This record gives sequence, structure tokens and C-alpha cells, in this order.
Amino acid sequence: MSNADSTVTPLKSLAGEGVSIWLDDLSRKRIESGNLAELIENSHVVGVTTNPSIFQAAIGSGEGYEEQLADLATRGVTVDEAVRMMTTADVRAAADILRPVYDATQGRDGRVSIEVDPRLAHDTDATVAEAKQLSWLVDRPNVMIKIPATKAGLPAITEVIGLGISVNVTLIFSLERYRAVMDAYLAGLEKAQAAGIDLAGIHSVASFFVSRVDAEIDKRLDQVGTDEAKSLKGRAALANARLAYEAYEEVFASERATKLEAAGANKQRPLWASTGVKDPAYKDTLYVDELVAPGTVNTMPEGTLKATADHGEITGDTVTGGYEQARADLKAVDALGISYDEVVQQLEDEGVAKFDVAWNDLLGTVANRLAGKEAQAK
Repeated sequence: MSNADSTVTPLKSLAGEGVSIWLDDLSRKRIESGNLAELIENSHVVGVTTNPSIFQAAIGSGEGYEEQLADLATRGVTVDEAVRMMTTADVRAAADILRPVYDATQGRDGRVSIEVDPRLAHDTDATVAEAKQLSWLVDRPNVMIKIPATKAGLPAITEVIGLGISVNVTLIFSLERYRAVMDAYLAGLEKAQAAGIDLAGIHSVASFFVSRVDAEIDKRLDQVGTDEAKSLKGRAALANARLAYEAYEEVFASERATKLEAAGANKQRPLWASTGVKDPAYKDTLYVDELVAPGTVNTMPEGTLKATADHGEITGDTVTGGYEQARADLKAVDALGISYDEVVQQLEDEGVAKFDVAWNDLLGTVANRLAGKEAQAK
């Protein structure tokens, strides 16, 4: 990465505060046009995350996939196999582009994440089997396998980390579930250690979702309709994320975690996901400017990345001093009869369902394209 000029830009300041900037998007067009390489070179991007919705948009557009689709149609592969061949090819190519970053950061960054089939979110054994398969298919040391933080996902995280595979835990909304995720990671490290696997090679991030919390709680605050309710809008998501960081500090300062670190283990970093604002009334860099803390990752859609580059206001750590206020904000929301537990469970259910729908849409798109290619070949 050059980024050699001395100009202090918002993205440079953000990276300087210990925040790793990852791009929440991938497509073959982005890879082949040189755009991804350019973002790494000029915009401090040091990682990439994908999800079923991102691949559905990329492959649905068709750009860059024609030749591979024709080959897959000729071979008569199943739709599921075709989707996996296309998505893992993109992740492999992105991992190769990010390899110098991975090497320069000793594996901390330079990562590309790919998600297990979302239809397996409630099946522990199938999630583990799929994670192993994806790791083998991509075959790059800088891949991270995304596993959802569902109840069935937790033992899968432990199992996969225990095999020495790096994991991005996704769809975390609640503080209680986040603690269970960190516990699952530490249990996985202990398993890996017992198996004689080098802990230094295992990395993990915990993707804590931000904007969706405000979207749901703000809607409920509007229904309450009082001035007090309106004054709390746009505060719950930041409060939730800040308290997640407090939990991270606490867990990784524990005797259990420090013992593993002494044996070479890495901390599981909090990753702020869903950082594009959903409400146009909010500043478009809200979930970047207000969630600056050392040892975190912020994965941004390109629009948020560009907005931050243009007018982000990076003023140092905006997380660790705010725990008391964060607790007060969530308490005030609760006092209005809005159940935190109900909201976070609803968001998890919706998150799993959305990715399920996107995956099925993707399968449908690819099925149609394969059929079209087969017809052309006849």
C-alpha cells in the first residue's frame, strides 16, 4: 500500500486510530477492472466482506460471469455447485489481491470473508461441514468463513476455530449473544491448542450489526410519539455497539483470554457491520465517526466509504468514554416499553431470513442463466 502522501484524510485518520477499513462489497467487475486494487492503494481498504445479498447483486447483474456460466452449463453442474464455483472464484481472486496486506499485517488484515449457505443457519453439523468445504475450495490463508451467531452457530464457531480455520461471526445484534460468541471463540482456541494447532495463525472478527438496531428501535420510538421518545432516536445502535466494545475489553482482559494470548492467540476483534445509515435524516458517516476505537474493524459499503473519505469527522476514540451514557440511553428506551430482547431477536430472525431470500434469489438467477446457456449450446 502506498498511501505515502503526508495529507491527512479522514480515512487515513481512521486507520491511524486503529480501525481497519474493510469494503462490504465484491463483484467480478470490481476485481477485473482494478477497482479493488485501487481502493486498497488509495482508500486504506485492508479487507473485504461478502454476504448472500452482495453476491446476488453481483451475479444477478451478469457482468464478468458470462464465460464461467457458459462453461458450467456445458458441464451440466447443479445450480448449487455453480453458485459455489462462482462465489469462491471471486473470493479467491480478491484474496490474492489482498495477499500483500495479509503478509504485511501478519494475517490481521488482508482478509476476504465468505458466508456459509444461509439455509444452514440453524444446523450446527451442516454449518461445520460447509465451513470446512469453503475453506478447502477457496484455498487461501487469508479467507475467513462467515458463520451466523445463531444458537446453532455458536457450537459451529467453536468447532471450526478448533480446526484452525479463521472465522467471521456474523449477524450479532445482542450483547448477551455477543458474549456467547466470544466464549465460543475462546473455547475454539482451547480446542485448537489441545490439538497442537498454532494459535497465531487463527484470526476472528465478530460482526456486530449497527444501523438495523436504530431502524427498528426508531420505528418503535415514533410509535410512542412523545418528545422524550423522539429525543432518543438515533442513539440505541451506537449505545449497543459501545457496550459491545466494553464487553470485548472485559472478556479479552480475563485470565482465560490472556492465557491463550500468551500462547500466541489473537483477540477476536469487534467488526462494525451494517454501517450505512438507513435514515436519510442522519449524517451518512454517523456509524463511522461515532464508532472509532482501537482494534476494531469497520466494514463499509462503497457509498459510506466515499462519504467518509469526503466528509468523515474522525476525532479520536468515540467509544470508550461513552459507556455510562450508552447504558442510560438503552435504559431510557426500555423505560418506554420497548423491549431490547424482543428487538434483537427480531433482528436476528430477519437477518437470517433476508440472507435466505437473497440466496434463493441467487440460485434462481443462476438457474435461469444456466438454462439459457444450455439452450444456446444446443
